Amino acid sequence: MPVRVDGLGSARHDFNKHKRSISLLLGEKSQERPKATVHSTGKPHGRDRLSHSNILQKQPITACLVTAAFISALGSSYLYGYNLSVVNAPAVFIKAFYNQTWMERFGTPASTETVTMLWSTTVSIFAIGGLLGTFCVSYMVKTLGRKGTLLLNNSFAVIAALLLTLGEKAGSFEMLIIGRLIMGVDSGIALCALPMYLGEISPRHIRGFIGQFNSILICLGVLTGQVLGLPELLGQESKWPFLFAFLACPALVQLCVLPFLPESPRYLLMERRDEAAAERAFQRFLGKVDVSKELEEVSVEGRVQNNLQIVSVHQLVHNPAVRWQLITVLITMACYQLCGLNAIWYYTNGILAEAGFAGNIIPYITLSTGAIETLSAIVSGLVIERVGRRPLLVFGFSAMAVCYGFLTVFLNLQHRVSWFPYLSYICILAVIASFCSGPGGIPFILTGELFEQSYRPAAFMISGLVNWLSNFTVGLLFPFIQAGLQTYAFLVFVVVCVLGAGYLYAILPETKNKTFVDISRSFAKMNKVECPTDTQELELVVGLPATLSHESTNGKVSEMESSF
Repeated sequence: MPVRVDGLGSARHDFNKHKRSISLLLGEKSQERPKATVHSTGKPHGRDRLSHSNILQKQPITACLVTAAFISALGSSYLYGYNLSVVNAPAVFIKAFYNQTWMERFGTPASTETVTMLWSTTVSIFAIGGLLGTFCVSYMVKTLGRKGTLLLNNSFAVIAALLLTLGEKAGSFEMLIIGRLIMGVDSGIALCALPMYLGEISPRHIRGFIGQFNSILICLGVLTGQVLGLPELLGQESKWPFLFAFLACPALVQLCVLPFLPESPRYLLMERRDEAAAERAFQRFLGKVDVSKELEEVSVEGRVQNNLQIVSVHQLVHNPAVRWQLITVLITMACYQLCGLNAIWYYTNGILAEAGFAGNIIPYITLSTGAIETLSAIVSGLVIERVGRRPLLVFGFSAMAVCYGFLTVFLNLQHRVSWFPYLSYICILAVIASFCSGPGGIPFILTGELFEQSYRPAAFMISGLVNWLSNFTVGLLFPFIQAGLQTYAFLVFVVVCVLGAGYLYAILPETKNKTFVDISRSFAKMNKVECPTDTQELELVVGLPATLSHESTNGKVSEMESSF
């Protein structure tokens, strides 16, 4: 029997407290708005729905919105991407520094096993820091807000940059290891708080486009790390500490610019109850003066959610109303890491060497991987609102599975056919492009879209934990998989990609151009919960009499529909 989970019982309040809602519903506001033909759900139907969609599409994208998206991603996901690639170029020099420091301290050179252990710790502790950062996010975004969390997070980046830069001069490899740990904390916080902020400041018709700033800046950060690591730039024995000094630059830019940009208006209105600040934020993000519809829509959503009691992780996990949303996010985020993209980097240099490229030009050729990543993420951001989230995810994982299959064939035959290594490298580029076309960024967007405001901090915390645990698992197990299966190792990732694509095709509804409430309703049948109609919600929240007819309310509900 369906469980009714509406959380509306305690939402009845004093009439004066909801005077504005009642005024809007009863037509007391003298604003001329086009009437729409509606069903009992209160949503525009037929031509009116198309007209409403066209109105949304014509709304301009403001400079404030784009600036907020870029600056918030620059000091967050960009640094995460940069840290993924920046340690590759100076690896030889850092190991030599570890050996020299060990000899100065203990009088004997460090063994190969000791240097390997120190280097492995330096690389892998980044994921441990990410886990620690994820644990902090839920409390930080509730206490400091989305923007406040991003601003505070810059302090971790600056501290990490100082430790990593000065470690060599201080003769302390511990400083490098601690610096990487702190940088992991920064990335763990950023990959949860940033998508939350981007999703809440974006009108729904461009929410996917704005959300892809996260993925685009990650790819741009990877490419920057590859470029700065070239021997002609900072990839030299005397200059490698400056690669880590660069970490402070994006953080300082964000620290200087982001305070002048608005906080998430949904956070301000639904959690802080600051309607004046929310109105100013809406006005700046949307570029218009009259934002009454946006304010009212978010206000009603907040009251429907039982006065927005922010749920804990435990409450989220045990809530049947969001069971399939949670399962979907967990599977999508796990596939994001377990699809094998990180393992690709193990093979790239070896395949290029097999193809006959000289070792001194391989770093320049591998720049193509970063360029393909960035280009694919940009294209995905441009088409996501036309194509949708679900098709891009299903296509991305399916294409990766096909490319892994071809890569396995070419790797096994590359010693027999001289030009097969070139095809292997093309397959690697195709895997990267397929990943960035959808799976590389959309899982973060979905985490924000599948959950309403009260569930979102806990949802991002859980998805972040899955992200970093899966990342750590791949780094830990892939060397053993590679040793056991050799060139057949990528068949493991074929299975992950096929299963991920199949699940998303069967379960995930399309979320583009939908409100957060609409998305939650699309899961109601799977969760076996009963969602109230718009009229029922408004009767319970605002205290309208039950005798008020559908005809008298539906028109008003449709008028409340806004760009958010």
